[in-house]
Amino acid sequence: MKRKSNILTLISIIVLFLFLIYANRNFDAYQIRILNLCAIYTILGLSMNLINGFTGLFSLGHAGFMAVGAYTTALLTMTLAAKEQNFFMAPLVYPLNSIVWPFLPSLILGGLFAALIAYLVGAPVIKLRGDYLGIATLGFAEIIRVVFTNTQGITNGALGLKGIPNTTNIWWSFGIAAVTTIIMISLINSSYGRAMKAIREDEIAAQNMGIDLFKHKMMSLVIGAFFAGVGGGLLGNLLGTIDPLMFRFFLTFNILFIIVLGGMGSITGTVISAFIVTISMEVLRFLDEAIRIGPIYIKGVAGMRMVFFSVILIVVIIYYSQGLMGTREFSWNKLLGGNKKKPLAKGGTK
Repeated sequence: MKRKSNILTLISIIVLFLFLIYANRNFDAYQIRILNLCAIYTILGLSMNLINGFTGLFSLGHAGFMAVGAYTTALLTMTLAAKEQNFFMAPLVYPLNSIVWPFLPSLILGGLFAALIAYLVGAPVIKLRGDYLGIATLGFAEIIRVVFTNTQGITNGALGLKGIPNTTNIWWSFGIAAVTTIIMISLINSSYGRAMKAIREDEIAAQNMGIDLFKHKMMSLVIGAFFAGVGGGLLGNLLGTIDPLMFRFFLTFNILFIIVLGGMGSITGTVISAFIVTISMEVLRFLDEAIRIGPIYIKGVAGMRMVFFSVILIVVIIYYSQGLMGTREFSWNKLLGGNKKKPLAKGGTK
């Protein structure tokens, strides 16, 4: 059965690879952008699920970590000419005004900076629980956004950055999404992951068992922030322009919606939900526009999509609180019936 599962996994990877080749050659720019967004939101969803779903922390600072990664990656990859065009009100500080890095090192550094910010934010507030931790992390995310709005010589302030190289493509986004998924699976199945899940279930019992709460909570927050920074870098270099208003709580809400819909504590559910939500948000754009049904004219209302998704979120929480997958994961063995228990022989023995 294990051999059959490995073969099916390999076939699935090959099918995905062939699909990406086909999509890269035949899909238009809009469709490819949606695919890229699906992969990026997968990375962001997995990173937030590690913190909120697997460790049980209530963090709302993801948009701030994304902003750090997006601005770091953008500033390191932009050409010198693009930097001169952007920073006309105040010159860009040294050494950012004279360096241009390759994309991958810039992404990694953006993730590391986001992880550093997460450590500095988490150290004083990680002992808080529930709503208090959520309010504290949300406050720090807003502080980051306000700082970015007012540091003209580093972030170009409220004007944002334009002319960012469009380096993000299907191979970058799906490749990093695959690496993120593998790392998350390995982490969750390790002793560290089991300790994080124990903290989620009962902090006091976990502490009595000898689990260092501060260490494992900080590990979860820092690793999640690292991948949030990487996802922010991919997003910035996909869109080609960023500004502080992009990184409001609205962005954190989108990612939170993904992990709640997919299942808090499920990697499989997060991946499935990231694709469903991202594609649905594009399909449902007509809700923001005027609609004519025969003689009936309905005036468009901006933001109606998010009202729809908010209603869906409320319904999920009330009637299906575990999400699509709950805490379950996809398994070929389960799908093929490999985990069925053998019937007991006569006499009550196997």
